[in-house]
Amino acid sequence: MSERIKVMIPEEDIDKRVRAMGAEISLDYGNEGVVLICILKGASFFACELAKRITTPVAIDFMSVSSYGSGTVSSGRVRIMKDLDDDIAGKHVIVVEDIIDSGRTLSYLKKVLEERNPASVKLCTLLDKPDRREVSVDVDYTGFTIEDKFVVGYGLDYAQKYRNLPYIGEVELD
Repeated sequence: MSERIKVMIPEEDIDKRVRAMGAEISLDYGNEGVVLICILKGASFFACELAKRITTPVAIDFMSVSSYGSGTVSSGRVRIMKDLDDDIAGKHVIVVEDIIDSGRTLSYLKKVLEERNPASVKLCTLLDKPDRREVSVDVDYTGFTIEDKFVVGYGLDYAQKYRNLPYIGEVELD
């Protein structure tokens, strides 16, 4: 099976939206500071670009949480494969995700993080697929709402390929 990638969201549109999200977060937190929790591997590109555009003090930590494995559809089972390095108690936390579809992963993760007594936990995603939602999740910062298509680029992958594309592309399988 081979695949073709069709541009869905061009690099320029992503850059403009990430800048706006950074400004919104900066306004919301002022000088309080935030901890961005980047969900590996997919959100790494987005989290780095977002962090550069936030003017409030920013710390960054990483988690690896998966419900996909190497497939294109969520398995429904959420696993934490890498936990945080630092304590988040009393801190304002923003979980940075590449894409939300079923909502299972972020719903689970938000509960886990809230048990660690942060000052607040907000959710931020580059892409949202509300048509795929199985679990209700309130997302505080959304880059783009997209249709139920399998997408790659800007950190998102298909079998570990295409993360480095500077745009969001739809995968068309032959």
